[in-house]
Amino acid sequence: MHVVRRPTALITSAIAAVALTGAATVVSATTAHAATGCRVDYSVASQWQGGFTGNVVLTNLGDSMSSWSLQWTFNSGQQITQAWNAEISQSGSSVTARNVSYNGNLASNASVSFGFNGSWNSSNPVPSNFSLNGVACNGGTSPTTPPPNPTTPPPNPTTPPPGQTPTGLVGWATQNGGTTGGGNASPTTVTSSSALSSAISGSGSAVIRVSGTISCSGMLNVGSNKTIVGIGSSATISGCGFNISNQRNVIIRNINFRNWNDDAINVQTESTNVWVDHNSFTNGYDGAVDIKRGSDYITVSWNRVFNHGKSMLLGHSDNNASQDRGHLRVTYHHNWFDGSGSRHPRVRFGNPVHVFNNYYYDNDYGVASTMGAGVLVEGNYFENVDDPTHVGYASSGPGTLVARNNHFVNSGTPETSGSVASIPYSYSLTSASQVKSVVTNGAGTGKIGL
Repeated sequence: MHVVRRPTALITSAIAAVALTGAATVVSATTAHAATGCRVDYSVASQWQGGFTGNVVLTNLGDSMSSWSLQWTFNSGQQITQAWNAEISQSGSSVTARNVSYNGNLASNASVSFGFNGSWNSSNPVPSNFSLNGVACNGGTSPTTPPPNPTTPPPNPTTPPPGQTPTGLVGWATQNGGTTGGGNASPTTVTSSSALSSAISGSGSAVIRVSGTISCSGMLNVGSNKTIVGIGSSATISGCGFNISNQRNVIIRNINFRNWNDDAINVQTESTNVWVDHNSFTNGYDGAVDIKRGSDYITVSWNRVFNHGKSMLLGHSDNNASQDRGHLRVTYHHNWFDGSGSRHPRVRFGNPVHVFNNYYYDNDYGVASTMGAGVLVEGNYFENVDDPTHVGYASSGPGTLVARNNHFVNSGTPETSGSVASIPYSYSLTSASQVKSVVTNGAGTGKIGL
């Protein structure tokens, strides 16, 4: 069973819990150290049709121990499919969770936490009997069953039903007052480079609709309070890109970017509240979406990158800590990195950076956390990716990276390290095994009815 490391700070709140305490006698000498008491807080953190996420907090109320093994029984046919922060095995209804290399030492009154995903059929009652290192933890339980099964899963984070494709704004761009772009301004349709450049300039609220193919070169400067959106599936910016520098409140959606000669979208110089959504990027020179120089509160969602090398850089230099640290907070979700080379994203300094529900296919590598960044990588689908994640990359020193609930097909083992700051916003998490189907059907242009 694949195990990923998940810090306590990132465990979701309990929906159902059971606590057990009690005395125990000394067990055989082969046990690591005999426990004289224990407490188990078992929670069903989220539940959807046929699946659930469980979290366990084990507290040692007895002597310190150098390794631990927790056993329980599922009485209704539940099966564990993936675990983090523990090695979990299951034989029929009997489940055993053992410590991994980094959390075996458990002092008296200390706690350790781990979690798992599982499946269920007709019901999903909470187990009522646990034993630690072969010694029973006896006590009362409350409650003994989780709440009624929802027809749709509860929020933050859960799994929507198969086929559901959320298209609204999620993530860091919802913070700091939110991101509305041009709002309800009367739209202007543009068909030429000169008209586009004029329409996107200045700080006044504007909604700009791109029609057909606009050929250009260099970088076009985008002002604050702009929504730039393509009409249909064929709206194209060819040869140039957008530069958002020291601006705020910008939305870019439903545009095909190709053959750019610098970056396709460059967000820099402390720009904030930017949403880049449902675009396609191919065959450009440098980054598809590069974010740097202290920019913050940004969401990059439902985009497709293909036939291109450098995808998404977050933080441009190891030497820019003074401007970047405490900023560069970005959410990347439901993007399709379709044979693109690297930087999905390559992160410096930002913490937390949230990378969830993306589909990675045949890439040089997936995500890199460097220079003290903190990156949460969860619910993604990696296929034919030898290096799903890096901690440190090239000459850049390491950051921290937490990987959980990801799905791997013909891919390597992710590098993980440390913990990541908590995510402040709510979001729905597509089941990792469904991400390939959901993303390939929903990412890129022509998907949002404009």
